[in-house]
Amino acid sequence: MIPAGLRQMKSRQNVLTSALTGLAPAVWGSTYLVTTELLPPDRPLLATTMRALPGGLILLALGRKLPVGIWWWRALVLGVLNIGAFNFLLFVAAYRLPGGIAAMIMSAQPMFVVILAALFLGERIRAIHALACAMGTGGVVLLVFRGTASLDTIGVLAAVGGALCMASGITLTKRWGRPEGVGLLTFTGWQLTAGGLVLLPFWLSLEDLPDGLTGSNVIGFAYLITLGAVLSYIVWFRGIERLPAVAVSFLALGSPVVATLLGYLFKDETLSALQIVGIVVIFLAVVLGQPRPPKPKSEETRSAPPRTTVSHLPDQPALEQERSG
Repeated sequence: MIPAGLRQMKSRQNVLTSALTGLAPAVWGSTYLVTTELLPPDRPLLATTMRALPGGLILLALGRKLPVGIWWWRALVLGVLNIGAFNFLLFVAAYRLPGGIAAMIMSAQPMFVVILAALFLGERIRAIHALACAMGTGGVVLLVFRGTASLDTIGVLAAVGGALCMASGITLTKRWGRPEGVGLLTFTGWQLTAGGLVLLPFWLSLEDLPDGLTGSNVIGFAYLITLGAVLSYIVWFRGIERLPAVAVSFLALGSPVVATLLGYLFKDETLSALQIVGIVVIFLAVVLGQPRPPKPKSEETRSAPPRTTVSHLPDQPALEQERSG
C-alpha cells in the first residue's frame, strides 16, 4: 500500500508536470499570431524551417554530442515525426482546409495516442480516455468551426497525417526514451536539427527568399526560435518522459484555445458563447486525460484486526477430568 503522504506528493508532482508541459502547446498556439503579425507574409515554410533548424544547431553546439549507433536513425525518425513532417503537413492542411477544419481533424490526435499507447506501451484503454477524446474533439468543433465548408481530399489527408505524426512521435519518444548520458537539451537539439533539415529543401524549392528583414521580422524569428522551439520542445519532451503518453496528448488541445484567445485579444476577432463553451469542454477533456493517483485502500481494510492463531490445546475442563480419572 502506498503511504498517504507519498501518494499526495506524487499527485502534486503530476499536476505540476502537466501544467508545465501544457505551456508548450500554449506557446505553439501563439505561433499563428506571431507569424501573421511579425514575419514576412506568405512564407509559412520559411517560418517553420527557421523555427526548428537554428534552435537545433544552437542546442547541438551547446551539448557537443552527436547520436551514436542506433540513435542516428532514431533521432531522425523522431525529428521527422515530432517536427519536420508534422509541421509540413499542418501547413498543407491549413492552406487547403477552410473554417478550422484542419484543427478539428487534428483534435483526433489523442485518440490515435490512446490506440498506439495500448499497442506499443502497454497503457490500458480506459473509458474515461474515450470520453475525454470525444469531449476534446467536440470542444474544438465548438471553438473553431464556422458553418459549412467544402472538404479538400489532399487537405484532409494532410491533417490526418499530421495528427498521426504527432501521435506517433509522442508514442515513440515515450517508448525509446533518451540514450544514457544524453541530456534533455542535446536530445531536443537532435530532433530540432533533423526536423529542420527535412524542411529545408521544401522551403528552398517552394518559396522565395524575402527581399529583406525588418526589425519586426527579427523579433518574430527570435520568438519562434527561443520560445516557439527550443524552450517549448525541451518542456514538451520532459513531459513525455514523466507523464503517460495519453496524458501528454490531451495537453496539445491547448493550442487552438490559446490561438483563439490571442486572436480575440490582439486581432479584434469575436468570441462567441459557443466558443466559450468549447474552451470549457476542452479544459475538462484535458483534466480527464491526466493521470489519477492510486486509490487508497478502504478504511475497513486498513483497520482490520490482525489474524490470530487458534490454539489446538484441549480446554481446561477436559484436562481436569482426565487427571481425576
